[in-house]
Amino acid sequence: MEGGVEKPQYMFDRDVEWEALVSFATLPVGTARLGIVSGRRRMGKTYLLQALVERLGGFYFGASDATGGDSLMEFGAALAGYLGAEVPIRFDSWNHAVTYLFGLGAREQADRPRLIVLDEFPYLTRAVPELTSVLQREIDRYQNEPSGIRLLLCGSAMSVMGRLLAGNAPLRGRAQLEMVVRPFGYRDAAAFWDVAAEPALAAKLHAVVGGTPAYRGQFLAGDTPTSLAEFDPWLCRTVLSPVSSLFREARYLLAEEAEIRDTALYHSVLGAVARGSNTRGGIAGSIGRKAEDISHPLNVLEDCHLLMRDEDIFRAGKSVYRITEPLIAFYEAVMRPAWLLLERGQARRVWARSKERFAAQVAGPHFEVIAREFMIDDGIELLHPEAEFGTVGGGIVPDPANKTQIEIDVAVVQQGDGGHKRAVSLLGEAKWGVTMGSNHVDRLSRARDLLTRAGWDTSHCRLACFGGVGFSAALQRRADEESDVLLIGLDELYAQ
Repeated sequence: MEGGVEKPQYMFDRDVEWEALVSFATLPVGTARLGIVSGRRRMGKTYLLQALVERLGGFYFGASDATGGDSLMEFGAALAGYLGAEVPIRFDSWNHAVTYLFGLGAREQADRPRLIVLDEFPYLTRAVPELTSVLQREIDRYQNEPSGIRLLLCGSAMSVMGRLLAGNAPLRGRAQLEMVVRPFGYRDAAAFWDVAAEPALAAKLHAVVGGTPAYRGQFLAGDTPTSLAEFDPWLCRTVLSPVSSLFREARYLLAEEAEIRDTALYHSVLGAVARGSNTRGGIAGSIGRKAEDISHPLNVLEDCHLLMRDEDIFRAGKSVYRITEPLIAFYEAVMRPAWLLLERGQARRVWARSKERFAAQVAGPHFEVIAREFMIDDGIELLHPEAEFGTVGGGIVPDPANKTQIEIDVAVVQQGDGGHKRAVSLLGEAKWGVTMGSNHVDRLSRARDLLTRAGWDTSHCRLACFGGVGFSAALQRRADEESDVLLIGLDELYAQ
């Protein structure tokens, strides 16, 4: 509970988001306040905001993909219903509507907040480009005049929402809240799907549907795999079934982004990343384009939060791309290559032939991400007592003597400043489908030696094996004998 406003019992998690929204909406300051709420579709933003409006008695307007005139009539009707008017309120223009809206807060006591939510705001800005400038004018006006308005603008088009406060945008510098509603973390997702008791099932499920809350209830009506043995049949009757609402969801996620026009090109880029071509040059070569030709698609996918660029933690200026939405990664690696067969109802046949690809291209890379998330949370307790927590990521350690490179899946480093040397607190390797052995620790030890020679402080560096299957007896004995060797399995990753 925050500020006397209790979160609805039916709402799973979102405690941090709820408290922040309640704090913003009930702030007793007597001037207008602006908040921005964004996040990819299916994250439950509308669910969250409607619950907030219900609790506080505010005004909620969900825009539709309509013309400016139609949207204005819909807005007038919704506002009339909120105010208890018997007939719709008719506005001459959006300028008139916004002026009237802010006047509602001015006509009340300034210390009595009035919550206003404009959802699917990108629809409005597309139809009425000048709307943000009109809002800016009224917000600026009511910084000097009393107002109880607490305005929340919400939207799913991440590229559009990201520009509201950027550069020379009219609303830049005027927001007191900027919230991104993200997917559930892997542990919260396991609890949400009620599979936390089976970590292997939870990890596989998360590699397919991630932490998107709408997929369980809204899309699948609560149909969840009940055991690891049930995972394959569940996958075939849901995600891989042409009659399931999840079957085309990955395509819709891409098509719904306002900045994306040529979806074929964007799917090609995502497909290349899913297959392991994760550098700019590698992606370009994989799809038969020049590197400069894919700069725009890469930037748009990043703006849409569908692609992320991970900086190499050891080599400045080097980076790799990864898909942030698990369902899209699964679609590109497993579904798109066999789309015709899947449309003909051949889910079991396709899945039987795709399990190795799933392990290598989907579950394996996803397991590395889970391992990094673990280090950001509970993993900090596993570091040497004298080691400082720093940046978590991955990277490449060159091995010139052997003319090779050592890929580090999980690393915790401090870049150093002033008189402090760069330091490494942890080097880790994550393996999803193989039993890990002493050879994996040997590689990490070799990388640690190379970093020491390169000037890094490795005096408190521990070596971690993240195993999705388990560890050999020899590796377990080694971990018992050497305090700097850590073995972290699924049980540890999912322990609450």
